[in-house]
Amino acid sequence: MNLDRAYENTAFIPDGSSFPARWNAQAEAFRIAHSGLSRLDRPYGEGARQKYDLFLPDGPAQGTLIFVHGGYWKAFDKSTWSHLASGAVARGWAVVMPSYTLCPEARIAEIGAEIASVVTQIAETSKGPLVLTGHSAGGHLVARAAAGLLPASVMHRIRRVVPISPVADLEPLMHTSMNEILRIDADEALRESPVALAKPDVPVTVWVGGAERPAFIEQAAKLARVWDCGLEIADGRHHFDVIDALDRNGKLLNFLLA
Repeated sequence: MNLDRAYENTAFIPDGSSFPARWNAQAEAFRIAHSGLSRLDRPYGEGARQKYDLFLPDGPAQGTLIFVHGGYWKAFDKSTWSHLASGAVARGWAVVMPSYTLCPEARIAEIGAEIASVVTQIAETSKGPLVLTGHSAGGHLVARAAAGLLPASVMHRIRRVVPISPVADLEPLMHTSMNEILRIDADEALRESPVALAKPDVPVTVWVGGAERPAFIEQAAKLARVWDCGLEIADGRHHFDVIDALDRNGKLLNFLLA
């Protein structure tokens, strides 16, 4: 069975192919406007993509929001999403956005370890609570990091984890053409799928758009069911605009920083 159609987003979103260029333009504009309080390309490892951007508020930070980008573990980097930090920094939070090594150069398990590494380093160099969130593949990565990859000292700092439109069960992706790049096998699907792991001992809420592809709504609902945690379905939002609620007064941001 080929599930390419089930996990295809762009073709099912009006003018879907225009979104990446729009995101990049918004991200660049934010970096320019916020340049005095931005610390870009900070290394957290030796890999070429093991870098993060830090966006600071005007004054002491109330905490740190860590956002992990999506792209099916094989596309994008931190620079496409800088604008999503604007709401949190305006409300007094620092925002960290890491890049990570992409498939096929890295396996998904290795990417998960990279995210755990950057979260741990941020915990060691910051004060206040941490909030972890990520979109799509990034939703998987923050859920996976919290489910056994982070030390207890870091877990104690985490106020909440919010996977947005996460791919929480990797097994279906084994039956898509993208698995030629992802290289997920049955063992990795079991070890790296949050739905196959115990819920972390921190508050978790899964967030998904009500107008997303059924596969993504099912993935989100399955994680919420298995982990017995909250599920928020954002009415009318599709896979590309569900993250728009990270703006200053967006419902998603209000929840993250509550």
